Amino acid sequence: MQHDDDAHLAPIDDATIFALTRPDNNLLPLFIIYAVMSTVAFPLTMPYLYFRFRTLRYRFDNEGLAVSYGLLWRRESYLTYARIQDIHVTRNLFERWLGIGTVKIQTASGSSQAEEEITGIRQFNQVRNFLYARMRGHTLQSQAAAGAEDQAATTTEETLAAIRDELRAIRLAIGEGGTA
Repeated sequence: MQHDDDAHLAPIDDATIFALTRPDNNLLPLFIIYAVMSTVAFPLTMPYLYFRFRTLRYRFDNEGLAVSYGLLWRRESYLTYARIQDIHVTRNLFERWLGIGTVKIQTASGSSQAEEEITGIRQFNQVRNFLYARMRGHTLQSQAAAGAEDQAATTTEETLAAIRDELRAIRLAIGEGGTA
């Protein structure tokens, strides 16, 4: 028998991640629980959380991740995979009960809090693994580019040294011929 958490560890292809644009419907009950827990602030908290759920959108592409939400005050952010420094998955008691999780993404912005969150998704482990792979891919590409630059610099240095040696040989040959 497969455990519920094991389903979240199954491999997932890039097309499935790119198709992820909305949180799971279980995010709304979670937001209702949060609003009820705010007791006196419920009349203010519930509409905010409801409209956040209704307007929350994710967009994954080859370069990065976009997250947007908001009705009156729209918040939109775009993170490139190369800027990602660390990724965490969090699941509180209610999220585990509802089968969803949150992927928190940190950048080198200097803030101790996550730069962006992908909230209320069932594929939280797959999204984390996807982001790690993309983050590492950009790191490896930049290291490969730096290695290619070093190799080009070495080749250029060798070429310049050969030209220098050839000019010295020509200068010596001209000097020995009596025309200086």
